[in-house]
Amino acid sequence: MASWNSIQLEITYRVLGWLTFTFWAVGFYPQVFLNFRRKSVVGLSIDFVVLNWTKHSSYLIYNASLYFSSAVQKQYFEKYGYGEMIPVAANDVAFSVHAVFVTSIILFQIAIYERGSQKVSKISIGIVFGVWLFAAVCFLVALPTHSWLWLISIFNSIQVFMTLIKYTPQAYMNFIRKSTDGLSIFFILLDLSGGVGSYAQMAVQSIDQDSWVNFYGNIGKTLLSLICVSFDLLFICQHYVLYPSKKALISPKMITSKEDLEPLVSSDKHQVPENV
Repeated sequence: MASWNSIQLEITYRVLGWLTFTFWAVGFYPQVFLNFRRKSVVGLSIDFVVLNWTKHSSYLIYNASLYFSSAVQKQYFEKYGYGEMIPVAANDVAFSVHAVFVTSIILFQIAIYERGSQKVSKISIGIVFGVWLFAAVCFLVALPTHSWLWLISIFNSIQVFMTLIKYTPQAYMNFIRKSTDGLSIFFILLDLSGGVGSYAQMAVQSIDQDSWVNFYGNIGKTLLSLICVSFDLLFICQHYVLYPSKKALISPKMITSKEDLEPLVSSDKHQVPENV
């Protein structure tokens, strides 16, 4: 296994890794707090959350297997060379564990809070069922020959696929509603920062090793960051340019009595005219 050539670049790599983890981890909570404050998930696509949970679960399987399993690491070195470094860092594993946990909390919020007429679409149910069925078949195929690296690469491909499609329901909902109300823009901004930080971390490792193997050796992480950044820029455009939020001058909660609804000037047709 390769070692770092520059202490400075190694420190930069680790700092960028945990900064990325922080951006992506903290980025979940504005949505959680927004749902809690509103006691509603109206405006948040349920399909997006369901697909997101599947994505993070498959990514957790990939990251944890490659980071902790010596058997998987051995197969990785045999394929890419013993002079290369494992393309998964501790912050990747920590992020995946945290992402599955918090996304589960958001699913629980969807179950207990007001969600309007929203429900999980049959398309999303079919995709999730098909993905896990495919993964189970691949496990049975890999089991006899112990092709663990191939198997976790399948999970990596699954998370890329889920990342590619998971944002679509939310982008479409924003388009139909002509609004991003219900979707936390802070979640999007932090997600964008995490995507940029992930690319920067991988670039630092490549510069130190004078090799770009970690980009295509962990193509899932590369594509994950690219897709996240692309859709985050779309959501930012929707929020600030296409569908800017229009705040009401008087909140409905400020109206407390029937008198509050009466006009300041009466329009009674039987009002007695004044004598001139």
